[in-house]
Amino acid sequence: MDGAGSLTRSLFRSLRPQADLKAAAIGAVVLLREWLQDKRDERRAAAKIKTRAKAVVEREPPPRVVALVERYLPRRVGISMTVLLLIGSCGFGIVKGGHLQDFITAVSDTRNALANSAGFRITSVVINGRKQLTQDEILAIGGVSGRSSLLFLDADAVRDKLKANPWIADATVLKLYPGQLMIELTERKAFALWQEAGRLSVIADDGAVLEPYVSRRFLSLPLVVGKGAETQARDFLALLARYPQVNAVTKAAIFVGERRWNLRLKDGLDIRLPEQDVGNALAMLSKLDKEDRLFSRDIVAVDMRLPDRLVVQLSEDAAKAREDLFKDKKKKKAGDSA
Repeated sequence: MDGAGSLTRSLFRSLRPQADLKAAAIGAVVLLREWLQDKRDERRAAAKIKTRAKAVVEREPPPRVVALVERYLPRRVGISMTVLLLIGSCGFGIVKGGHLQDFITAVSDTRNALANSAGFRITSVVINGRKQLTQDEILAIGGVSGRSSLLFLDADAVRDKLKANPWIADATVLKLYPGQLMIELTERKAFALWQEAGRLSVIADDGAVLEPYVSRRFLSLPLVVGKGAETQARDFLALLARYPQVNAVTKAAIFVGERRWNLRLKDGLDIRLPEQDVGNALAMLSKLDKEDRLFSRDIVAVDMRLPDRLVVQLSEDAAKAREDLFKDKKKKKAGDSA
Protein backbone atom coordinates (compact mmCIF):
# COMPACT_ATOMS: atom_id res chain seq x y z
CA MET A 1 0.00 0.00 0.00
CA ASP A 2 2.66 2.38 0.98
CA GLY A 3 4.68 1.64 -2.06
CA ALA A 4 1.66 2.14 -4.30
CA GLY A 5 0.74 5.49 -2.70
CA SER A 6 4.23 6.84 -3.04
CA LEU A 7 4.23 5.93 -6.69
CA THR A 8 1.00 7.79 -7.26
CA ARG A 9 2.26 10.97 -5.59
CA SER A 10 5.45 10.96 -7.55
CA LEU A 11 3.47 10.60 -10.78
CA PHE A 12 1.31 13.67 -10.01
CA ARG A 13 4.41 15.70 -9.20
CA SER A 14 5.87 14.90 -12.57
CA LEU A 15 2.72 15.95 -14.49
CA ARG A 16 2.10 19.42 -12.78
CA PRO A 17 4.96 21.35 -14.44
CA GLN A 18 3.68 20.34 -17.85
CA ALA A 19 0.23 21.79 -17.10
CA ASP A 20 1.77 25.06 -15.88
CA LEU A 21 3.79 25.40 -19.06
CA LYS A 22 0.71 24.91 -21.17
CA ALA A 23 -1.23 27.60 -19.29
CA ALA A 24 1.69 29.98 -19.58
CA ALA A 25 1.84 29.42 -23.33
CA ILE A 26 -1.87 30.16 -23.75
CA GLY A 27 -1.53 33.38 -21.73
CA ALA A 28 1.41 34.48 -23.82
CA VAL A 29 -0.60 33.98 -27.01
CA VAL A 30 -3.47 36.06 -25.64
CA LEU A 31 -1.16 38.89 -24.61
CA LEU A 32 0.53 38.83 -28.02
CA ARG A 33 -2.83 39.08 -29.77
CA GLU A 34 -3.90 42.09 -27.63
CA TRP A 35 -0.55 43.80 -28.26
CA LEU A 36 -0.93 43.35 -32.01
CA GLN A 37 -4.50 44.72 -31.86
CA ASP A 38 -3.30 47.77 -29.95
CA LYS A 39 -0.61 48.39 -32.53
CA ARG A 40 -3.12 48.19 -35.37
CA ASP A 41 -5.40 50.66 -33.59
CA GLU A 42 -2.51 53.05 -33.06
CA ARG A 43 -1.53 52.86 -36.74
CA ARG A 44 -5.12 53.56 -37.79
CA ALA A 45 -5.36 56.56 -35.46
CA ALA A 46 -2.03 57.88 -36.71
CA ALA A 47 -3.19 57.46 -40.30
CA LYS A 48 -6.36 59.46 -39.58
CA ILE A 49 -4.35 62.25 -37.93
CA LYS A 50 -1.99 62.38 -40.90
CA THR A 51 -4.95 62.55 -43.28
CA ARG A 52 -6.48 65.47 -41.37
CA ALA A 53 -3.15 67.25 -41.12
CA LYS A 54 -2.62 66.77 -44.84
CA ALA A 55 -6.05 68.22 -45.58
CA VAL A 56 -5.31 71.23 -43.40
CA VAL A 57 -1.95 71.75 -45.02
CA GLU A 58 -3.35 71.41 -48.49
CA ARG A 59 -6.10 74.05 -47.85
CA GLU A 60 -5.41 77.35 -49.58
CA PRO A 61 -4.28 79.89 -46.99
CA PRO A 62 -6.73 82.82 -46.46
CA PRO A 63 -5.81 86.39 -47.42
CA ARG A 64 -3.72 88.32 -44.97
CA VAL A 65 -6.48 90.68 -43.98
CA VAL A 66 -8.83 87.77 -43.28
CA ALA A 67 -6.15 86.02 -41.25
CA LEU A 68 -5.61 89.15 -39.14
CA VAL A 69 -9.34 89.56 -38.58
CA GLU A 70 -9.71 85.90 -37.55
CA ARG A 71 -6.77 86.23 -35.21
CA TYR A 72 -7.56 89.49 -33.37
CA LEU A 73 -11.34 89.94 -33.46
CA PRO A 74 -13.40 88.36 -30.68
CA ARG A 75 -15.58 85.39 -31.37
CA ARG A 76 -19.14 85.96 -32.68
CA VAL A 77 -18.16 89.34 -34.10
CA GLY A 78 -19.03 88.03 -37.52
CA ILE A 79 -22.57 87.21 -36.41
CA SER A 80 -22.96 90.67 -34.88
CA MET A 81 -21.68 92.36 -38.01
CA THR A 82 -24.03 90.31 -40.15
CA VAL A 83 -26.98 91.36 -38.01
CA LEU A 84 -25.89 95.01 -38.20
CA LEU A 85 -25.51 94.71 -41.95
CA LEU A 86 -29.04 93.37 -42.28
CA ILE A 87 -30.40 96.15 -40.07
CA GLY A 88 -28.48 98.76 -42.05
CA SER A 89 -29.77 97.33 -45.32
CA CYS A 90 -33.34 97.50 -44.05
CA GLY A 91 -32.83 101.09 -42.89
CA PHE A 92 -31.32 102.10 -46.21
CA GLY A 93 -34.24 100.53 -48.04
CA ILE A 94 -36.75 102.39 -45.87
CA VAL A 95 -35.03 105.75 -46.41
CA LYS A 96 -34.34 105.20 -50.11
CA GLY A 97 -37.91 104.11 -50.76
CA GLY A 98 -39.36 107.17 -49.03
CA HIS A 99 -40.99 105.14 -46.24
CA LEU A 100 -39.11 106.67 -43.31
CA GLN A 101 -42.03 108.77 -42.10
CA ASP A 102 -44.40 105.81 -42.44
CA PHE A 103 -41.98 103.69 -40.41
CA ILE A 104 -41.66 106.34 -37.68
CA THR A 105 -45.43 106.73 -37.59
CA ALA A 106 -45.92 102.98 -37.27
CA VAL A 107 -43.42 102.77 -34.39
CA SER A 108 -45.03 105.76 -32.67
CA ASP A 109 -48.52 104.32 -33.07
CA THR A 110 -47.36 101.00 -31.65
CA ARG A 111 -45.83 102.46 -28.51
CA ASN A 112 -48.80 104.80 -28.04
CA ALA A 113 -51.18 101.83 -28.32
CA LEU A 114 -49.22 100.02 -25.60
CA ALA A 115 -49.26 103.11 -23.36
CA ASN A 116 -52.99 103.63 -23.96
CA SER A 117 -53.71 100.04 -23.02
CA ALA A 118 -51.69 100.61 -19.83
CA GLY A 119 -54.00 103.50 -18.81
CA PHE A 120 -52.26 106.58 -20.24
CA ARG A 121 -54.85 107.49 -22.87
CA ILE A 122 -55.68 111.21 -23.21
CA THR A 123 -59.23 111.33 -21.89
CA SER A 124 -59.70 115.11 -21.53
CA VAL A 125 -58.23 118.25 -23.13
CA VAL A 126 -58.48 121.75 -21.62
CA ILE A 127 -57.57 124.72 -23.86
CA ASN A 128 -57.57 128.25 -22.46
CA GLY A 129 -57.08 131.52 -24.37
CA ARG A 130 -58.33 130.45 -27.80
CA LYS A 131 -60.44 132.92 -29.80
CA GLN A 132 -59.74 132.57 -33.49
CA LEU A 133 -58.80 128.87 -33.61
CA THR A 134 -61.05 125.94 -32.76
CA GLN A 135 -60.06 123.10 -30.45
CA ASP A 136 -59.72 120.67 -33.35
CA GLU A 137 -57.47 123.13 -35.21
CA ILE A 138 -55.25 123.58 -32.15
CA LEU A 139 -54.87 119.83 -31.59
CA ALA A 140 -54.14 119.28 -35.27
CA ILE A 141 -51.50 122.03 -35.23
CA GLY A 142 -49.88 120.48 -32.14
CA GLY A 143 -49.90 117.00 -33.66
CA VAL A 144 -52.20 115.52 -30.99
CA SER A 145 -54.56 112.84 -32.33
CA GLY A 146 -56.84 110.17 -30.93
CA ARG A 147 -53.93 107.69 -31.06
CA SER A 148 -51.64 109.86 -28.90
CA SER A 149 -50.87 108.77 -25.37
CA LEU A 150 -50.03 111.12 -22.53
CA LEU A 151 -47.00 109.02 -21.57
CA PHE A 152 -45.14 109.49 -24.86
CA LEU A 153 -46.47 112.97 -25.72
CA ASP A 154 -43.60 115.46 -26.06
CA ALA A 155 -44.93 118.65 -24.47
CA ASP A 156 -42.05 120.79 -25.75
CA ALA A 157 -42.55 119.55 -29.32
CA VAL A 158 -46.29 120.32 -29.12
CA ARG A 159 -45.50 123.81 -27.82
CA ASP A 160 -43.02 124.47 -30.64
CA LYS A 161 -45.55 123.37 -33.25
CA LEU A 162 -48.20 125.63 -31.74
CA LYS A 163 -45.87 128.65 -31.65
CA ALA A 164 -45.00 128.07 -35.29
CA ASN A 165 -48.59 128.97 -36.17
CA PRO A 166 -48.87 132.73 -36.87
CA TRP A 167 -52.07 133.07 -34.85
CA ILE A 168 -50.35 131.84 -31.65
CA ALA A 169 -47.93 134.22 -29.95
CA ASP A 170 -47.15 131.90 -27.02
CA ALA A 171 -48.26 128.55 -25.64
CA THR A 172 -47.87 126.42 -22.52
CA VAL A 173 -48.48 122.65 -22.60
CA LEU A 174 -48.98 120.65 -19.38
CA LYS A 175 -49.42 116.89 -18.96
CA LEU A 176 -51.56 115.94 -15.96
CA TYR A 177 -51.34 112.19 -15.41
CA PRO A 178 -52.91 109.83 -16.03
CA GLY A 179 -54.96 111.30 -18.88
CA GLN A 180 -55.46 115.10 -18.97
CA LEU A 181 -53.79 117.56 -21.35
CA MET A 182 -53.90 121.30 -20.61
CA ILE A 183 -52.93 124.00 -23.15
CA GLU A 184 -52.68 127.73 -22.38
CA LEU A 185 -52.61 130.02 -25.44
CA THR A 186 -51.85 133.67 -26.12
CA GLU A 187 -53.28 134.49 -29.53
CA ARG A 188 -52.38 137.37 -31.79
CA LYS A 189 -55.13 139.78 -32.81
CA ALA A 190 -56.10 140.65 -36.36
CA PHE A 191 -54.90 144.23 -36.79
CA ALA A 192 -55.21 145.21 -40.45
CA LEU A 193 -55.49 144.00 -44.03
CA TRP A 194 -52.32 144.13 -46.10
CA GLN A 195 -52.25 144.17 -49.89
CA GLU A 196 -48.98 143.56 -51.71
CA ALA A 197 -48.40 142.34 -55.29
CA GLY A 198 -52.10 141.74 -55.71
CA ARG A 199 -52.38 139.47 -52.63
CA LEU A 200 -54.53 140.35 -49.64
CA SER A 201 -53.66 139.06 -46.16
CA VAL A 202 -54.67 139.53 -42.55
CA ILE A 203 -51.78 140.80 -40.39
CA ALA A 204 -51.13 141.30 -36.70
CA ASP A 205 -49.84 144.58 -35.27
CA ASP A 206 -46.26 143.26 -35.44
CA GLY A 207 -46.61 142.57 -39.17
CA ALA A 208 -47.00 138.78 -38.92
CA VAL A 209 -49.25 137.39 -41.65
CA LEU A 210 -52.07 135.57 -39.86
CA GLU A 211 -54.01 134.36 -42.88
CA PRO A 212 -53.13 134.43 -46.59
CA TYR A 213 -56.78 135.09 -47.37
CA VAL A 214 -59.53 137.27 -45.96
CA SER A 215 -62.79 135.99 -44.57
CA ARG A 216 -65.82 138.26 -44.24
CA ARG A 217 -65.30 138.92 -40.53
CA PHE A 218 -62.10 140.86 -41.30
CA LEU A 219 -63.41 143.13 -44.04
CA SER A 220 -63.91 146.04 -41.61
CA LEU A 221 -60.20 146.20 -40.72
CA PRO A 222 -58.09 149.12 -42.03
CA LEU A 223 -56.27 148.50 -45.31
CA VAL A 224 -52.57 149.15 -45.90
CA VAL A 225 -50.92 148.68 -49.28
CA GLY A 226 -47.35 148.27 -50.48
CA LYS A 227 -44.08 146.57 -49.67
CA GLY A 228 -43.03 147.16 -46.08
CA ALA A 229 -46.45 148.47 -45.10
CA GLU A 230 -47.11 145.47 -42.84
CA THR A 231 -44.29 146.39 -40.45
CA GLN A 232 -44.91 150.18 -40.49
CA ALA A 233 -48.70 150.05 -40.28
CA ARG A 234 -48.97 150.01 -36.48
CA ASP A 235 -47.25 153.36 -35.91
CA PHE A 236 -48.87 155.10 -38.87
CA LEU A 237 -52.41 153.93 -38.13
CA ALA A 238 -51.96 154.97 -34.49
CA LEU A 239 -50.97 158.46 -35.70
CA LEU A 240 -53.87 158.56 -38.17
CA ALA A 241 -56.35 157.64 -35.41
CA ARG A 242 -55.45 160.91 -33.63
CA TYR A 243 -57.16 162.83 -36.45
CA PRO A 244 -60.67 161.36 -36.71
CA GLN A 245 -61.69 163.94 -39.33
CA VAL A 246 -59.21 162.33 -41.75
CA ASN A 247 -59.36 158.79 -40.43
CA ALA A 248 -63.11 158.51 -40.90
CA VAL A 249 -62.92 159.13 -44.66
CA THR A 250 -59.75 157.10 -45.33
CA LYS A 251 -60.18 153.92 -47.37
CA ALA A 252 -56.54 152.79 -47.59
CA ALA A 253 -53.05 153.87 -46.55
CA ILE A 254 -50.45 153.28 -49.28
CA PHE A 255 -46.76 152.95 -48.41
CA VAL A 256 -44.77 154.45 -51.30
CA GLY A 257 -41.16 153.47 -51.94
CA GLU A 258 -40.89 152.18 -48.36
CA ARG A 259 -40.41 155.85 -47.35
CA ARG A 260 -43.71 157.72 -47.05
CA TRP A 261 -47.50 157.32 -47.07
CA ASN A 262 -50.37 158.29 -49.36
CA LEU A 263 -54.00 158.28 -48.34
CA ARG A 264 -56.79 157.06 -50.61
CA LEU A 265 -60.11 158.47 -49.40
CA LYS A 266 -63.45 156.74 -49.83
CA ASP A 267 -64.52 159.12 -52.61
CA GLY A 268 -61.30 158.44 -54.56
CA LEU A 269 -59.34 161.51 -53.46
CA ASP A 270 -55.56 160.91 -53.21
CA ILE A 271 -53.57 162.72 -50.56
CA ARG A 272 -49.78 162.61 -50.93
CA LEU A 273 -48.24 163.03 -47.49
CA PRO A 274 -44.68 164.23 -46.90
CA GLU A 275 -41.93 161.93 -45.69
CA GLN A 276 -41.32 164.10 -42.61
CA ASP A 277 -43.75 165.92 -40.27
CA VAL A 278 -46.66 163.62 -41.13
CA GLY A 279 -48.52 164.65 -37.99
CA ASN A 280 -48.49 168.33 -39.01
CA ALA A 281 -49.73 167.43 -42.49
CA LEU A 282 -52.64 165.42 -41.06
CA ALA A 283 -53.48 168.29 -38.70
CA MET A 284 -53.54 170.71 -41.66
CA LEU A 285 -55.82 168.40 -43.63
CA SER A 286 -58.22 168.14 -40.72
CA LYS A 287 -58.29 171.94 -40.37
CA LEU A 288 -58.84 172.53 -44.10
CA ASP A 289 -61.74 170.13 -44.17
CA LYS A 290 -63.39 171.71 -41.16
CA GLU A 291 -62.99 175.27 -42.44
CA ASP A 292 -63.14 174.88 -46.24
CA ARG A 293 -64.75 171.44 -46.69
CA LEU A 294 -61.67 170.30 -48.62
CA PHE A 295 -62.75 166.69 -48.95
CA SER A 296 -66.09 167.71 -50.48
CA ARG A 297 -64.61 169.76 -53.28
CA ASP A 298 -64.29 168.57 -56.88
CA ILE A 299 -60.62 167.62 -56.67
CA VAL A 300 -58.74 164.37 -57.33
CA ALA A 301 -55.44 164.88 -55.48
CA VAL A 302 -53.79 166.95 -52.78
CA ASP A 303 -49.99 167.05 -52.80
CA MET A 304 -48.42 167.97 -49.46
CA ARG A 305 -44.87 166.79 -50.17
CA LEU A 306 -43.49 170.33 -50.50
CA PRO A 307 -42.96 171.97 -47.11
CA ASP A 308 -43.98 175.51 -48.17
CA ARG A 309 -47.07 174.87 -50.29
CA LEU A 310 -50.11 172.68 -50.87
CA VAL A 311 -50.89 171.65 -54.45
CA VAL A 312 -54.45 170.72 -55.39
CA GLN A 313 -55.29 168.85 -58.59
CA LEU A 314 -58.79 169.47 -59.90
CA SER A 315 -60.92 166.88 -61.59
CA GLU A 316 -61.42 167.12 -65.35
CA ASP A 317 -64.87 168.63 -64.97
CA ALA A 318 -63.65 171.12 -62.40
CA ALA A 319 -60.64 172.01 -64.53
CA LYS A 320 -62.88 172.52 -67.59
CA ALA A 321 -65.31 174.64 -65.61
CA ARG A 322 -62.43 176.69 -64.24
CA GLU A 323 -61.05 177.13 -67.77
CA ASP A 324 -64.46 178.25 -69.09
CA LEU A 325 -64.74 180.67 -66.21
CA PHE A 326 -61.43 182.27 -67.13
CA LYS A 327 -62.52 182.53 -70.77
CA ASP A 328 -65.71 184.30 -69.76
CA LYS A 329 -63.78 186.71 -67.62
CA LYS A 330 -61.45 187.48 -70.52
CA LYS A 331 -64.39 188.11 -72.85
CA LYS A 332 -66.00 190.44 -70.34
CA LYS A 333 -62.78 192.32 -69.90
CA ALA A 334 -62.37 192.65 -73.67
CA GLY A 335 -66.00 193.95 -74.04
CA ASP A 336 -65.57 196.42 -71.25
CA SER A 337 -62.39 197.79 -72.81
CA ALA A 338 -64.16 198.18 -76.17
